[in-house]
Amino acid sequence: MDARKSEHVVNEVDAFAHWFAAPDPSFAGRFLALTLFAEFPDTVRVARDMTVEFLRGAVADAVVDDARLAVSELVGNVVNHAVPDRHLAQPGGARRIDVTFKMWPKWLFIGVADEDSTPPVLPIGEAYSPALMGELSEAVFPDSGRGLLIVQRLAVAVWWTPEERGGKTVWCRFDLDGGTTERPD
Repeated sequence: MDARKSEHVVNEVDAFAHWFAAPDPSFAGRFLALTLFAEFPDTVRVARDMTVEFLRGAVADAVVDDARLAVSELVGNVVNHAVPDRHLAQPGGARRIDVTFKMWPKWLFIGVADEDSTPPVLPIGEAYSPALMGELSEAVFPDSGRGLLIVQRLAVAVWWTPEERGGKTVWCRFDLDGGTTERPD
């Protein structure tokens, strides 16, 4: 394994350990949780604006634009596609969206939770051949999954977790260490 791939593996294991294990208690990290509602007309804008405020306050300017777009896509997916699980749905009730930011010295984790247990369709590769691009480029793009494809291109990692009460959270991670978010070849 070349040095670049080896370093990438070490960084992934380190990020995994910080996500699933208690971090160094001497560093408190930064955390923000928002609860929004899908039926509010400005939900996506509020999520974007809060992303910018949180990251600028945390002095993470290098990832502000990418994180803002990722949050916009993830919250937009909930607004446009999430249907609450039967036991979570309330007649006339609004669909809840929880946005979570967890920031450690080297990583920013963003989670967007909804009340729909249906797994997201995470794209696993290019949905089209670049050779097909031409006059009708819009014809070769997939009908769905474009938002998650954008998030996958912006973030270092994207995954989802089911919630115990029902619903799910879609997570993404940005690396903050020196602004390097390159993936190994």
